[in-house]
Amino acid sequence: MPYIGEIAALLTALCWAISVIYFRQLGSHFSPFNLNLWKGVIAITGLLLAIFVLDISFSSDLNDILWLLLSGAIGIGIGDSAFFAALNRMCERTTLLLTETLSPIFTALLAIVWLSEWLSGFQWLAIAIILLGVDLVIRSKKGKQREMDVSLSGLNYAALSALCQAVGAVTGRDVLINSDIHVVTASLYRLVGGLILVSLIMLLTKQAWLPHEFKKSQLWKILTLATFVGTFVAMQLQTLSFAHAPAAIVQALFASSIIFSLVIAVVRGQKVNRSAVVGSSIALLGVSLIFIW
Repeated sequence: MPYIGEIAALLTALCWAISVIYFRQLGSHFSPFNLNLWKGVIAITGLLLAIFVLDISFSSDLNDILWLLLSGAIGIGIGDSAFFAALNRMCERTTLLLTETLSPIFTALLAIVWLSEWLSGFQWLAIAIILLGVDLVIRSKKGKQREMDVSLSGLNYAALSALCQAVGAVTGRDVLINSDIHVVTASLYRLVGGLILVSLIMLLTKQAWLPHEFKKSQLWKILTLATFVGTFVAMQLQTLSFAHAPAAIVQALFASSIIFSLVIAVVRGQKVNRSAVVGSSIALLGVSLIFIW
C-alpha cells in the first residue's frame, strides 16, 4: 500500500490529539509515573490478548528484543512520563505543540548519526519554519493566561519528552527495518520496556502504586478509554509508520496532532486564539514541506 507509513503516522497523531484530553483530566489523580504505569498495564494486557487471538509469534532475535525494550524504556518509560508532567503544567495544545514539533528536530539529528538518514537543506528550512510556528503559539497568550499555559518547568519536561521520543523512534526503527518482527509484537516489547523502567523508578523513589481516589470507577473508565486510543491503537500505528517511512519524516508528521488538537478544541466550543491558529498553521506548513520533499 503506497504511503502506508505516512498514513499511519497521521492516524497516530489523531489518536494522540484525542487521548491527550482524557490524560490531562487524570493528571490531578495520577502522578506522571503512576499514570504511565497503569497506562502500560492496560495496553500490554490488550496487546497480549490480540497476540493470542491473532496467533502472532512472540519469537524474535534476542538482540532485537533487547533493543526494543531499551527503545520503550527511553521513549515510553521516560518520554511519556515527562509528557504527562508537562501536561500537568500546561494546556494540551501547548504541550502537544512543543513535544510534537521538537521531536522531528531531535529525530532528524539522531537519524543522521544512527541510521545515516540525511536531510536536505530544504528540509532543514522546513524545520526552521516549524520552530517559528512554535514560537508564535507560545507568544499568543499574554499575562496570566499565558502563565497558565506556558511554564519553564513545563517547557523543560516537554523538551525532555521530545528528546526521549526521538531516541525511542530511531532505535526502534533500526530494529524494524532490519528484522521481520511483527508490528504488534514489537509494540508489546516496547511497552514492556517502558513498564519495567517506570516500575523500577517508582520502587526506588517509593511512590504510591495506586492513584488518589482509586476506588472511583470513573477514573478507570477514562484511563481505559485514553489508553485504548492513545496507546493500544496509537502504538501499533506508530510502529507501523516507523517500519515503512524514515524516522524524521514520521516524527514530523506526528506534529499534525497540533492541528487535530485545535480542531477538537473548536468542536468542544473552546475559543482558539488567532495567533495560535496562525502559528500552528505555519508549523504544519513546515511539516508539509518535509513530507512533500
